[in-house]
Amino acid sequence: MTVKCPTCKKEVEFGAHDFPFCSERCRLLDIGRWADEEYRIPAVSPPFELQPNEPAQGGGTQDDE
Repeated sequence: MTVKCPTCKKEVEFGAHDFPFCSERCRLLDIGRWADEEYRIPAVSPPFELQPNEPAQGGGTQDDE
């Protein structure tokens, strides 16, 4: 089974030394792009938005008076 290298699109055999990349060069280029924040994983929005003067749930303190 072969797949395309995500960097240069060259065919790579499953189980190759640098799989899924075709070479160490392509693997290092990819990790460099992650380090430079060229790739990003989208953040999940919170399930609700707080209103301007609404306290966050579960984060408050209680007075014992």
